[in-house]
Amino acid sequence: MSFGDQRRNALKSIVAGTAALTAGGLLPSLTACAQESEVLTRLKGNINHAVCRWCFNDLSVDELCRAAKGMGIKGIDLVGPKDWPTLQKYGLHSTMCNGAEISLTEGWNNKQYHATLIKNYSEMIPLVAKAGYNNLICFSGNRNGLDDETGLKNAAEGLKKMMPLAEKYKVVLVMELLNSKIDHKDYQCDKTAWGVELAKLIGSENFKLLYDIYHMQIDEGDVIRTIKDNHQYIAHYHTAGVPGRNEIDEKQELYYPAIMRAIKDTGFKGYVSQEFIPKNEDKLASLTKAIQICDV
Repeated sequence: MSFGDQRRNALKSIVAGTAALTAGGLLPSLTACAQESEVLTRLKGNINHAVCRWCFNDLSVDELCRAAKGMGIKGIDLVGPKDWPTLQKYGLHSTMCNGAEISLTEGWNNKQYHATLIKNYSEMIPLVAKAGYNNLICFSGNRNGLDDETGLKNAAEGLKKMMPLAEKYKVVLVMELLNSKIDHKDYQCDKTAWGVELAKLIGSENFKLLYDIYHMQIDEGDVIRTIKDNHQYIAHYHTAGVPGRNEIDEKQELYYPAIMRAIKDTGFKGYVSQEFIPKNEDKLASLTKAIQICDV
């Protein structure tokens, strides 16, 4: 199964039904994280750290929250309403809510999905606000023959209808930039310029972009310059190593400390969420290292 398929399945199920840990598996890592919590929470405070739930599906939500809390992580991405009480139990934020989207491939660029999406988002926006959260993810969908201009106009038309409700409840609809070269073939919002133009057409502070560093390195590169030039349209960031979407360590081509400093220098106060797929046996150790690398 491809990484894209893994994520699609996770989004469709809204993180339901994860496997239990075995005594000889990841439980020692949880214990280690708890023991190191005093050290790990001494973070600089310049970056608000989060982690994507789907990348650690072999942990229950409770176990991931416990480990994240020990690392100084402030929130969990891509969690639906049924798991919000667990996050709240640990004092963690649902940093990028989901559950209103149809799928990554069926999105706002296609008018045939507008009625369903408007219904879904109209129901979800008040729930997000009531829970005390701010960000709700959305997707452009695949082109399916639509040229970029038509897809742009369609997406703007549909999303403009959601802005009065989003503004009323102070919820930001955040469209993710995904690469169409490797992981999400035919996805339309695959360039920062397309997403920025959409934001300009919508003309509301309640629509912004999720700049996925991994995806945009693949499709356009020039990450730091792009962030500096377009930061006012970005509400959230995701990480992962390139190539492979694994650990953000010295084995991959991006230098994350420099990227994080660029994000910090823009005055960004949102969240940077780890979305890499751990390749190392001790997955939580990889997450710990990623937080340390990004804590500039």
